[in-house]
Amino acid sequence: MKRGMVLAVGAVLTAASLAVAAAAEGRPPAFWTSEWPDTDFTVSSVGSWVEIISGGPPKDGIPSIEDPVFRPVSEETELAPREPVITLEIEGETPRAYPIRYLTWHEIVNDEVGGIPVAVTFCPLCNSGITFDRRTEAGMLEFGVSGKLRHSDMIMYDRQTESWWQQAVGEAIVGDLTGMRLDTLPSWMESWALFAERNPEGLVMARPTGFARDYGANPYVRYDSADRPFLYNGEMPPHGIGPLERVVRVGDRAWPMARLAEEGRIEEAGVVLSWQAGQASALDTREITEGRDVGNVRVRDAAGADLPHDVMFAFAYHAFWPDGAWMLGD
Repeated sequence: MKRGMVLAVGAVLTAASLAVAAAAEGRPPAFWTSEWPDTDFTVSSVGSWVEIISGGPPKDGIPSIEDPVFRPVSEETELAPREPVITLEIEGETPRAYPIRYLTWHEIVNDEVGGIPVAVTFCPLCNSGITFDRRTEAGMLEFGVSGKLRHSDMIMYDRQTESWWQQAVGEAIVGDLTGMRLDTLPSWMESWALFAERNPEGLVMARPTGFARDYGANPYVRYDSADRPFLYNGEMPPHGIGPLERVVRVGDRAWPMARLAEEGRIEEAGVVLSWQAGQASALDTREITEGRDVGNVRVRDAAGADLPHDVMFAFAYHAFWPDGAWMLGD
């Protein structure tokens, strides 16, 4: 169990009990409405309020990063070769790497690349790393961490309307913007060594300043080898797939990582997936640099263009895509 999980369990269970009582009456807990006075709880796509619980930290207790600072690849000295980063390569712009050692503690980076406002997000409990375009029909949004979870996945909020957004699907689920979806940009998780080798003139997000965080440490030690996900009570995935096994999600399809690692390359459903060893799990050992090898994944179309995708835990895929297609091969 992660460091700090035990301390948070009592508060989480108390909050969950209050949420259950309120949900039985078809209303959100009263303390939510006092904590979130600008959120319209009369509008929601959530089936039952009991699906949403506190993850422990309060609103902005996990602080998102605004206006991140970058340094040239050649000047980076803190990252180890196998450390994971989220890579964002927008045509015509200098490629950028967002180290998971920072996203683990901040979960959202609000940035702008080539005039495109983006939100680079990482939910450790689902291993979900997705980059969104922050431009919407409601205008440009800035995102923070609500401290709430649904199916163990981070609920983001926008600071313009304080609507709540499900990170795994990029959709507003509570508030004025309920039903609105964010466009997903192609980005992927890979080792620092692969990014730096391909992009020697690239940029990497520098260590955030002003925060007392143990950057480089994993607060979820051995999480991705646990028997069950933390704070999750939903159905387990089918086909004998472990809940904390990684899958590569493209749209509503999921390829088990074990299959991809064994085959190395898969061409199916108009998608080309490739696997290469050399990336440390950020959710294994206490020091991220020492995590076991989970490999690097690229997802492209038949023409070689990178596709939006996510490498997430199987339980989260099943929770949000219960009718999705499991690409199990022969």
